[in-house]
Amino acid sequence: MSGSMTREDFDAYLVPCFAPAPFIPVRAAGSRVWDQQGKEYIDMAGGIAVNALGHAHPALAQALQDQLAKLWHIGNGYTNEPVLQLAKTLVQSTFADKVFFCNSGAEANEAALKLARKYAHDKFGGEKSEIIAFNHAFHGRTLFTVSVGGQPKYSSDYAPLPQGITHLPYNDIEAVTAAISSRTCAVIVEPIIGEGGVIPADPAFLQALRTLCDRHHATLIFDEVQTGAGRTGHLYAYQHYNVVPDILTSAKGLGGGFPIGAMLAKEAWAQIFQPGTHGTTFGGNPLAARRAFQCGGLCAAAGGRWRAPCADR
Repeated sequence: MSGSMTREDFDAYLVPCFAPAPFIPVRAAGSRVWDQQGKEYIDMAGGIAVNALGHAHPALAQALQDQLAKLWHIGNGYTNEPVLQLAKTLVQSTFADKVFFCNSGAEANEAALKLARKYAHDKFGGEKSEIIAFNHAFHGRTLFTVSVGGQPKYSSDYAPLPQGITHLPYNDIEAVTAAISSRTCAVIVEPIIGEGGVIPADPAFLQALRTLCDRHHATLIFDEVQTGAGRTGHLYAYQHYNVVPDILTSAKGLGGGFPIGAMLAKEAWAQIFQPGTHGTTFGGNPLAARRAFQCGGLCAAAGGRWRAPCADR
């Protein structure tokens, strides 16, 4: 197949949501990719902060091949060994008591926001529904997550948008103190704003969010889709700040280039989602879970904090 398709075929057959490069990569290894003509490039994007261990890492490729020979997909009417292993490791390595798996960061954030609203609804009533988010943040492309994200350029064309969302300046404790109330069900924040400019949170800001959420019985959500999976030196950035959220979302580097998302939650929140309240078809599939577990083990070998080693290490 290599060489039979051209960049013009993208324009002819794909919805033009993207403007890809004029060349087509056909092979990759480590930090390098090669196009149809054999020209070599250095990949500075890493699949948009995804390929944490580079392209075609042999141990990750082997993990996928081993799992392909056993079980690909089984659906959520069953569980599987790789997802149980991955969930146990994430729980043992973080604050979380339970994990929900999905396929992307947007799905993880959608689950977190739904859970926060349902938690507030069940515990305090339907009036407690406001979500506080921050300007220049990015939380995904679903209608809910793109509305919560603080960048109107991504959401304004899809009005009317979901309501009950307040956007405030990032790192502004006074603004949050003035805005948060008994109606606030959740505050969602990136410990380091990614897509909006790589802006770290002030430690006092995150601590203030924790204090204010406790005071107003609001859920604190850390979106660690970009900062997670070892990217900041700890497994998750909250471990640098010593501020523990109620819910944390993870994706991108978690699978080392294979689609997976995760929502980590404390027990009180996790128990709100019962069968039928939320779900996924492909989330937690054996291939993605095995790949993520192997990726985490390799990151730990490089100095991370993945507490359970890979089975074959």
